[in-house]
Amino acid sequence: MGAHRDEAYGPDDAAAARARAALVKEIAASGALDDPAWRAAFEEVPRHVFVPYYFVSRPGGYDRLWSGDPDAARRQRWLRGAYADGPLATRVRDGELISSSSQPSLMARMLVELDVRDGDRVLEIGAGSGYNAALLTHRLGDKLVTTIDLDPEITESARTHLAAAGYRPAVFTGDGARGVPERAPFDRIIATCTLPSVPAGWLAQCRPGARILAPLATGLIALRVGDGAHGLCAEGRFLHTPAFFVPLRGVPGGGPTARRALGGLPRRTAENDLFRFLLALTSGSLDPHEALSLWERERRPERERFGVTVAGDRQWAWLDDPSGPYLWPLGPGGFSLGGS
Repeated sequence: MGAHRDEAYGPDDAAAARARAALVKEIAASGALDDPAWRAAFEEVPRHVFVPYYFVSRPGGYDRLWSGDPDAARRQRWLRGAYADGPLATRVRDGELISSSSQPSLMARMLVELDVRDGDRVLEIGAGSGYNAALLTHRLGDKLVTTIDLDPEITESARTHLAAAGYRPAVFTGDGARGVPERAPFDRIIATCTLPSVPAGWLAQCRPGARILAPLATGLIALRVGDGAHGLCAEGRFLHTPAFFVPLRGVPGGGPTARRALGGLPRRTAENDLFRFLLALTSGSLDPHEALSLWERERRPERERFGVTVAGDRQWAWLDDPSGPYLWPLGPGGFSLGGS
């Protein structure tokens, strides 16, 4: 539904169009853009408009690349990075990464998994650069997309980028854990920052049958909202895809793995991606050695064997069956969400 003109965005437009086409071809080759509507969105939404600058790590800190650099070689490096299939650090504060633009191929997989239909109302938690909101708006239209972030600088920047690209979804500044009740009900909620648990307030803003897709631990949980004995509930399994997003700000340890002590575990096991996922999911519930015993007993389960249930004020993760025997409470119930 959205549109833009490359010639409106400065001297690198022709190069940007070529770089964007190459990125779309790369993502499509991975099978993540089989849906023609999402392929069209990635073909037409100019990512470089949403990342006029970003940071690349270097020893001792970050180096800033930007579109207006007087050095032509650095401008070209900026453009190449803007259309590389990788995440971009868009905001760094006191040496800490607080916001990023996610890897485009992962964004594509998440948007496909969101399973939107024409007319769906979507809430995005974590406005970031605004690029993901632009993709959603291209697919659904301005009136059906809402994005929220805790940081007013991030939302103002996202709003500016969106307007420059010709998109005008509703952009809110506030606590994403509370949702945006004045824009509810929603058919889909998508989060772009790692959560410790699912905010129960989201369910009250969903229509029955709504889908929630969010990073949790180091995976992506896909929940279907339905009617339960005590009101709306939600349940679903993790996708196979690993996912590493900017974590919820203000949480000690900086992320879902919480730097748990792994002394005494074999190094190969401690660094195994699936074992780290189990540790993140059961943080505070299982000692790492207990987690290792479970992991080996259950034949090193993949992410999709795990799921989450939200029912009233209770929510828990589980392996294979939401009724047990393997259950772990998720929490805490109250927290604030930042974007990525």
